[in-house]
Amino acid sequence: MDTSKRYDDFPLWIFLLSSLNSLLLYGLGFAIILRIGPVFALLYLAYILVLEIRLLKNHCVDCYYWGRNCGFGQGKLSSAFFKKGDVANFCSKGITFKDMIPDLLVSLVPILIGLVLVIIDFEVKILVVVILLVILTTAGNAYIRGTFACRYCKQRDLGCPAEKMFNKKQQI
Repeated sequence: MDTSKRYDDFPLWIFLLSSLNSLLLYGLGFAIILRIGPVFALLYLAYILVLEIRLLKNHCVDCYYWGRNCGFGQGKLSSAFFKKGDVANFCSKGITFKDMIPDLLVSLVPILIGLVLVIIDFEVKILVVVILLVILTTAGNAYIRGTFACRYCKQRDLGCPAEKMFNKKQQI
């Protein structure tokens, strides 16, 4: 891949597109969980907030894009709340499927709840929301990361645990 096409600061439209995907994913998940009660829906939002803070505090601080516009808007946000870390720490971190489970639950829990709701009391509206959630989680995330974000990321060249995990066959 041509590494000369990497962004020091990502264009605003990429951040907006990736943020829209995430916000839609969170919103659809919230809408599904709200069907079983507002307390559960608020717990879902609190869970997302904890995951986002964990990301900003433990990972973004060590990223090349700390204080910059990354493809996901996290670099500037992290710098507003946390001190800069060391890029070498980011590069040395590994990631496994087990590490991804908390993030996968953001989509998996509402999808499962939505499927149960559809089985218990079929509503086309809930089925459509579940299908949209599956599409945004899989194809939406893959398209944004593969086409707009990760492809142009400088941190990728410096060392990215996700790059190592998801692109094993390219490293051989």
